[in-house]
Amino acid sequence: MAQLLEVQEISSHLSEGWHYDANTKMIIKEFLLPDFAGAVAFITEIEPLAQTADHHPDILLHGYRKVRVMLTTHSAGGITTNDINLAKAIDAL
Repeated sequence: MAQLLEVQEISSHLSEGWHYDANTKMIIKEFLLPDFAGAVAFITEIEPLAQTADHHPDILLHGYRKVRVMLTTHSAGGITTNDINLAKAIDAL
């Protein structure tokens, strides 16, 4: 099982736009896409990254072009390097 990161470690690894929510024990980022089709395409691009990492984010499409990505390692009960690595891969899209 992956080891949980301390809050200060999480913050030091997060790139711009990501924040840690202590209540949900998730790192979260809101993406604004050009339109609905772009938002759906973005979600579709996340899927193979998540499958390859065997790590599956919570994703919310709202406001027709906003995508909220929420990452946590459920089995560990918080944030691990798996979450940080997937966040970086999503940012690279």
